[in-house]
Amino acid sequence: MPTPFVGRQTELALLRKRLDRVTTDGAGVAVAIRGRRQVGKSRLVQEFCDQVGRPYVFFTATKGASPLEGIADFMAELRESSLPTDPELVPKSAPTNWPDTLRALAAVLPADSPSIVVIDELPWLAEQDPVFDGALQTAWDRLLANRPVLLLLLGSDLHMMERFTAYDRPFYGRADSLVLGPLNPAETGDALGLEAADAMDAHLVSGGLPGILRAWPHGTPALDFIEAECADPASPLFGVPEAALLAEFPAPDQSRRVLEAVGSGDRTHANIGATAGSQSGALPSGILSPLLRRLTEEKRVLACDTPLSTSPGKPALYRVADSNLRLYLAAMRSAQELSRRGRPEAAYRLVQRRWAAWRGRAVEPLIREALELAAAAGGLPWPDTEVVGGWWNRQFSPEIDLIGADRAPVASRLFFAGSVKWLASPFDQHDLAALRRGAAQVPGFASDVAGRLAVVSLSGTVGPMGRDDAVELVWGAGDVVSAWQS
Repeated sequence: MPTPFVGRQTELALLRKRLDRVTTDGAGVAVAIRGRRQVGKSRLVQEFCDQVGRPYVFFTATKGASPLEGIADFMAELRESSLPTDPELVPKSAPTNWPDTLRALAAVLPADSPSIVVIDELPWLAEQDPVFDGALQTAWDRLLANRPVLLLLLGSDLHMMERFTAYDRPFYGRADSLVLGPLNPAETGDALGLEAADAMDAHLVSGGLPGILRAWPHGTPALDFIEAECADPASPLFGVPEAALLAEFPAPDQSRRVLEAVGSGDRTHANIGATAGSQSGALPSGILSPLLRRLTEEKRVLACDTPLSTSPGKPALYRVADSNLRLYLAAMRSAQELSRRGRPEAAYRLVQRRWAAWRGRAVEPLIREALELAAAAGGLPWPDTEVVGGWWNRQFSPEIDLIGADRAPVASRLFFAGSVKWLASPFDQHDLAALRRGAAQVPGFASDVAGRLAVVSLSGTVGPMGRDDAVELVWGAGDVVSAWQS
């Protein structure tokens, strides 16, 4: 029985819009779709093709194949697809180069009705044959762009896909770009039939990746799912992040050591360098800084957060951008080793010990994103809020989880400060007093905090929290998830 398709209504609508343009204008449209592995690019496009009912060919490149093997596979897919009105129109002998292959594709495209051509794992074709990019650009300009065809180009290497449409590359200006992210917490909850708090946990554990959610029993809370999966060392809960790690970092080089240092909990430049170093000492800044820049800007496997206030702040803090990979590096990789040794109970106990601290940190970026979405929709008491970040000083005393401002990284106005408490205990008067004291130290935040504090708590609040006590906004798990539903 096929797995039900969940969410992605916005993305499906975007693709339908472009197919409608092809139908109306009778001209080709190209879309480059990029996103991390297991995020559901191929499934999204297959669902789109199934829904619209137009003739299509779906070709997936094979990593490491030679150009001739790739061309032969493409022609085999083309012959067996619904695209040619007569399969005999497809040459029985595969061409020996991509220009001739793309000419053969153009020859079988319907001239009077829309069709769809999907090329998956595009960066692998570029790896196999250095002339592929130029061949595709020439074929598009001369043969495909004037046909009613929707060309969908998919790839998991984010940097390579960005480069494919960059200004100095042949296909520049010819394709729309669509970045496919993971399912959001509301979609995760809908897919699994979970209430808001459990949906948030499931989203953090899975990273919103359909490759993991497909193995998740309906209605199962996160820790129950983890406990069951700890008895299966081949579970997607282990396999998906492990495969992503090996695909991006096949060799245990310095980049991998830096990533693992961040995944183990090191957040500052100095601590990352110390952990990722060797017996001879910490990684020098001249080596570490370019590595961190590459991991954040090119690979996008790390995210960098800076203190948000009206003054420039330090230090920058690094985190693993994908919460699923973050959990794998923090706990699940060690749990998998125990599982492989036949000790599932010990594996689950390890995860349990690290769960509360890991979840408390991992949920903060998600809550900041939810507040930004709510602000954009007019759902916050501070309508001019554009960005939500955090603030800390060099001593990390205090650390303010939430700062709402008009811009980043240096704001001209701060609208609110807030605290996130994602624990079994409620946010109480002691927490409120600490938030008041801390907020008063943020540069640009007035000492009078009345009506300018926000609280986001998993377990609710205890004691007065109204405007007279400075708190204007109190959110629970339901409010966070609702930010994506609206």
